[in-house]
Amino acid sequence: MRIAVAESSADIARCFPVMSQLRPKIAEGDFVALVERLARLTSLRIAYLDDDGIKAVAGYRISEWLAGGRYLEIEDLVTAEGARSKGYGGRLFDWLAAVAAENQCRQVRLVSSVKRVDAHRFYLRKGMALEAHYFSMNVGTAR
Repeated sequence: MRIAVAESSADIARCFPVMSQLRPKIAEGDFVALVERLARLTSLRIAYLDDDGIKAVAGYRISEWLAGGRYLEIEDLVTAEGARSKGYGGRLFDWLAAVAAENQCRQVRLVSSVKRVDAHRFYLRKGMALEAHYFSMNVGTAR
C-alpha cells in the first residue's frame, strides 16, 4: 500500500474511476483538464491510496485566510465503493493531516454536504469538529 500525489496527467486519469463515485457529473474526458486547471488556479492536488489498485482519492490544497491562518482544505475524499470500511479512507485522511502538520497548517478543514451523514460520522471519529455553517447562492447562468 502506498499514498502518493498524482503528478502527471496519467496519474490524475487513474484517479477518475474512484473520484467519479463522489462527483458523477464530471465527465471522464473533462476530469484531467479540470484538475490541471484547478492546480494552476488554486493549487489543488490529488492524492491517492494505491493497494493493488486505487482504493481512495482526495483533492486538497493548502491555503491561508485572515481569520484562521494557514490550513489544509480537503475538497474531496472518497473511497472506492468496494473498498469502503476497510481503513483506506482513514489512512488517506491521516496522511492529509500529516501533510498539514508538515506544512505548518493550523487546521484541516472541509465542507461536507448536509446529506452525507456517513461522511459526517467519519469526520467526527477522526477528531474533526463542526464549527461553521456554509452558505451558498446560485447566481447567473454559469455552471
